[in-house]
Amino acid sequence: MATRKATLTLDPIACCAPVSTDVLDEAQAVVLAGAFAALADPIRLRLLSFVAAQNGGEVCACDLTDVAGRSQPTVSHHMKILVDAGLLAREKRGLWVWYRLVPSRLASLRAVLG
Repeated sequence: MATRKATLTLDPIACCAPVSTDVLDEAQAVVLAGAFAALADPIRLRLLSFVAAQNGGEVCACDLTDVAGRSQPTVSHHMKILVDAGLLAREKRGLWVWYRLVPSRLASLRAVLG
């Protein structure tokens, strides 16, 4: 029987020193630019803040179209960008997808700007 090794995935942003203390190398700059680019859109910022403001800490995709004022495919596109940037996590439950904030990613972005 094959055994699976657990792998530890480190947040590549968490390893970056604050921009005021050291010069970023090219790889760090690419990773950081991707995360900040995900935040550089007003719709995505609204969606992220909506998810973050939820009492239960998560939100169903079915509740996002009204917040964004956009169609479901457009909202899905923006949510995918936020998930790919590591800012949100997603979980499929039955027919719906649920999103929750990844606080450690936001903390890493804050720290690198410090």
